[in-house]
Amino acid sequence: MRILKKYGRKLFLKELKGSYNFFIREANTDKNSPGYGLIKDKTVMADEVASIASVGYGLAGLVIGVEHKWISFKKAYDRADRTLDTFINNVEGENGFFYHFVNIETGKREWNCEISIIDTAIFICGAITCGEFFGGTVKEKADKLYKNINWQWYRNPKTNQFYMGYSPERGFWGKWDMYAEQLMLYVLGVASPSFPIDKSMYYDIEKLKGNYKEIKDIVYTYCGTLFTYQFSHVWIDFRNKIDNNGINWFENSIKTTIANRQYCIDNKYKYKTFNENSWGLTACVGPKGYSGGFGAKPCLADIEKENDGTVPPCGPIGSIVFTPKESIKAMEYLYNNFPKLWCKYGFRDAYNLEGDEPWFSKECIGIDKGISMTMLENFINGNIWKYFMKNQYVKKGLEILEITRDKEKLAYK
Repeated sequence: MRILKKYGRKLFLKELKGSYNFFIREANTDKNSPGYGLIKDKTVMADEVASIASVGYGLAGLVIGVEHKWISFKKAYDRADRTLDTFINNVEGENGFFYHFVNIETGKREWNCEISIIDTAIFICGAITCGEFFGGTVKEKADKLYKNINWQWYRNPKTNQFYMGYSPERGFWGKWDMYAEQLMLYVLGVASPSFPIDKSMYYDIEKLKGNYKEIKDIVYTYCGTLFTYQFSHVWIDFRNKIDNNGINWFENSIKTTIANRQYCIDNKYKYKTFNENSWGLTACVGPKGYSGGFGAKPCLADIEKENDGTVPPCGPIGSIVFTPKESIKAMEYLYNNFPKLWCKYGFRDAYNLEGDEPWFSKECIGIDKGISMTMLENFINGNIWKYFMKNQYVKKGLEILEITRDKEKLAYK
């Protein structure tokens, strides 16, 4: 790839390998443990807490590791196979969905957390990717886990929308009522051979449009945080595809990323951390703790109250497939200017220059290292897209939703 030759592969591979190592080293590798294969939510936390989304990214990491010859096919196959056994036999959940946070040794629920539809989806996307890459029993087990998911159970029949969360104590709450990171739910849900949803669930969600300066007709998310425009794109290759409303989700993410960067440029006199190479507002840990509200316009949330100058490297890195030149410059700027932002797993989670002393996070978070790792891999060689998109149910889901090739775009190219 020409842009890689221009800028060199060294920093790319350092961040890719560092992120990969998070998922290899922060995992339960005791083959006698009921929690084998579970991966920590983040590095600085109670040792026993794992995140099922971390496991999803970790499964994708095994594919990346084999492709780059960081792990043998045999070892990676065995690790993926045993990890899926852990979910089939030990990880706690209901109706095919799993608890968001589980004990890394037992697979049982932690913190009275919710049974998470979106985190289950991230896990199953990683499982599907592994299944297509490794084949054999890994594919069989990934298919079994996917078919076990009762998408109808998580659907509110009164609104024809997915709920946001569920716990035994509280029941269901919230609603996925507008566009965000959940596009993968509809692709997986409509194609289910066991508990399919109707495609109207996808077409019924609100797709609000707004502008940021000269960037027009952005289908925006509630808080304008970049992960909402990235997560489904890790797995689903939306390039040159449109739906029945004429929406090209890949082009939409390009526009939102450009708008996010421009927002940081426009506010660089308000926040010392912001500039043309320090941007990418998204959910991350900040000086006051973790926040899912860091974002940019257009959005519905009052981001002026949410933003505090915190910038996470995973913001621009996770958008590298959308804005390669700008993302590469951001990576180089952060790497060359802030050595405290670097650790054995590549970039730490975030930094902030607004206080009396610069603040640098001490931890790495699984979903943030995951978005960096998988999007770098997609940018370099498209491997995550390649294997996930081979799956028969993924193909069927896109077909049912009528998200098809943009013939005009292809003809133009």
